[in-house]
Amino acid sequence: MAEEHKRGVMSRIAVLRLLAFFFVPAFVYGIGGLTIMRITPLLAADIRDVFRVGSAVVVGALVIVTYLLLVRHMEHRPAKELAPLRGSALLAGGMLIAFVMFCVVYGVLAGLGDAHWRGILGYGHVGAFVAMAIMSGVGEEIIFRGGMYRILEDAFGSGAALILSGAAFGAMHLGNPHATMMSAAAIALEAGVLLGAAYAATRSLWLPIGIHIGWNFTEGGVFGASVSGSKAGQGILDFPLTGSDTLTGGGFGPEASAVTVAICLVIGIVFVVRTVRRGRWVPVSFHMLLD
Repeated sequence: MAEEHKRGVMSRIAVLRLLAFFFVPAFVYGIGGLTIMRITPLLAADIRDVFRVGSAVVVGALVIVTYLLLVRHMEHRPAKELAPLRGSALLAGGMLIAFVMFCVVYGVLAGLGDAHWRGILGYGHVGAFVAMAIMSGVGEEIIFRGGMYRILEDAFGSGAALILSGAAFGAMHLGNPHATMMSAAAIALEAGVLLGAAYAATRSLWLPIGIHIGWNFTEGGVFGASVSGSKAGQGILDFPLTGSDTLTGGGFGPEASAVTVAICLVIGIVFVVRTVRRGRWVPVSFHMLLD
C-alpha cells in the first residue's frame, strides 16, 4: 500500500510538472505578445519595428528565465538543455538548416511551375518578421519542446513524446486563419517531428529554437509567404506561389505544402537516426517518471 501511494504521489508530481512547464511559460509568452500588439500601434511608424524586435527579445528572455526558474525549483537541477556553451553555434546552425530547407522547398516548387521568381523587393519590411520569428521561435520551443516533449519523453519514451507533442503543436495551429485539419496534420508531421527530433538528437533547446526562428523568418521575411495562415507580407524576394493547394499550401502557406512536409520529414528522420546512434533515444515506457 505504501509503494502504491508513493507511485500515485509521484505520478501527480509528473502531471504537475507537465502542466506547470506548459502553462506558466505560455502565460508569460501570451501576455508579452498581447502587450506588444497593444503598444505598437501607438508608436510613431518609424520606430515600430525597432520596438517590435527589442520587445520580442525581452519577452523571449523572460520566457527562458521562467523556464530556468521552473527547472530549478521543480526539478532541482541545472538546465543543461539551455547551456550557453554551444548555444550560439546550435542556434546559428538551426537557422541555417531552416533557410536551406525553405530554399529547397521553393526550388522544388519552381521546378514544378508553382513558384515564380520575379526579383528582389528589398529589406524595408523585415523588422516585423524578425520580431515574429524571435517571439514564436523562443516561446513555442520552450513550451512545446522544453516543456511538453521533454516531460512526455521522461514519462513515455521518445516515440510517444514525438507523436503527442507533435499532435499538440499541430492542434494549436487549428485556430489560425485558413487552418484545416490537413494543415494541422502537416504542422504536426513536419514541425512536430522535426523540432522534437532536433532536440532529442542534441539534448539542447538551442537547435530547435534556431530552426524555428529561421523557419518563420525565411518563410515570411525572405519569401514573403503566409506563415501558419497569417496574411502574406512583403519579403525580401518577390517569389509568389500559384497552383494547387496541395503543393503550395494555399492560404495557410507553404507549411501546408506536401513538398514541405516531405522535406521536413526527411530531415526529422535524419535527426531520429542520429538520436538512436548516439544512444539518446528513450525506449517506450508506460510508467510516469519518478522524481
